[in-house]
Amino acid sequence: MSEPAARLTGHTVSETRRLSGDLAEAVLDDGRVVVVKRGHGPGATAAEAAGLRWLATASAVPVPSVHGQDENWLVIDRVPAGRPSAAAAERLGRGLARLHAAGAPAFGAAPPGGPAEAWIGRAPMENVPGDDWASWYAEYRVLPYVRRAVDAGTFGRAEAALFERACGRLPASAEPPSRLHGDLWNGNVLWDGRDAWLIDPAAHGGHRETDLAMLHLFGCPHLDRVVAAYQEVSPLAEGWAERIGVHQLFPLLVHTVLFGQSYAGQAVAAARSFSSGPASSPGPSSPGR
Repeated sequence: MSEPAARLTGHTVSETRRLSGDLAEAVLDDGRVVVVKRGHGPGATAAEAAGLRWLATASAVPVPSVHGQDENWLVIDRVPAGRPSAAAAERLGRGLARLHAAGAPAFGAAPPGGPAEAWIGRAPMENVPGDDWASWYAEYRVLPYVRRAVDAGTFGRAEAALFERACGRLPASAEPPSRLHGDLWNGNVLWDGRDAWLIDPAAHGGHRETDLAMLHLFGCPHLDRVVAAYQEVSPLAEGWAERIGVHQLFPLLVHTVLFGQSYAGQAVAAARSFSSGPASSPGPSSPGR
């Protein structure tokens, strides 16, 4: 992977260290260490590069700088390794609030220069703008993955109908579109000993509770500190904790498509709980802009 690192940075590469099949570290002639990533599908590197730049413009949470990108390769900063701390978690919470408040033109809006046909992990993700959160979330963040799971034989008609009923009960939202990381699970939060960094975004305009729901689904060090600090900057709308399962439908369905039955049960349980419970309404709220 030294060739794309040299070509995209304009520096000679003195050493490379493979981290995985599609990922390596490269040491440049000026001593900097960068990460070289191979794209896993059409538009993947363009989507990630655009997402990182969009998140960076909010000046809210540290993200790796993009040093170069082409159709197949992406070169970014390496995040130094460190340990999580309560103080860093609080800075992350405040930073996420500012990131979300930076906003987006619409629900489903792609980052500037990013493709509409994007990715979340290795699953396709379509960025199509919408004005109403509930209908957009159903059409572009829930039902496409239900259809994929049905086509793969993971879900049957009964499960598909359950998700359709859940989509019919999605709560209305008065909140404007937030600037989301979009794939905010613990593996995409790196700690350098002082701060938390965000990597591998599936950035788009969405509901800010979706990012926080992903952190709750897959865990995060000092999550209570993250949420408390977030609320100090931008209080969440009443009932947000009861809506966590609604926002977890998206990542659970993505994981069902990618990994099959190991996540299917969780996705079905979340849909069943929501579709059979009382309707939830977030009411009017200000996201702190």
